[in-house]
Amino acid sequence: MSPSTLTTAGILLITVPGVAFGGASLLAHILGRIPGYLDNPVRRGLWRAGHAHAGVLVLFSLVALIYLDQADLSPGFRSLAQWLIVAAPILMPLGFFLSVVRPGDTRPNRLIWLTGLGGASLAAGTIILGIGLL
Repeated sequence: MSPSTLTTAGILLITVPGVAFGGASLLAHILGRIPGYLDNPVRRGLWRAGHAHAGVLVLFSLVALIYLDQADLSPGFRSLAQWLIVAAPILMPLGFFLSVVRPGDTRPNRLIWLTGLGGASLAAGTIILGIGLL
């Protein structure tokens, strides 16, 4: 692996305890019957989605990095694909979490657009990587 890819993988691995802390936080909300979580289905659903997407996308990004150095891409496209793929596990969960920050929120706020941006980032990065592997 290239030094850049190893650095990115190291950063992603450091985020894993953060995802685990998020899961523990959700569990604490459930077990502690904290108002604004169990009684708010919108917030509960979006926070669970944010946590799930964070975990899956961090793992997906780590796997994609293995293939990135094998792809036939110019350095510029390789960096672009790397940044786009790594942005997804940041942007998507942020959109889910920040769109219902207040316990009384019954609708997502405008920050839900970060989720779509993360999805577009993931799609673009994986398309670039896929083309480079063909």
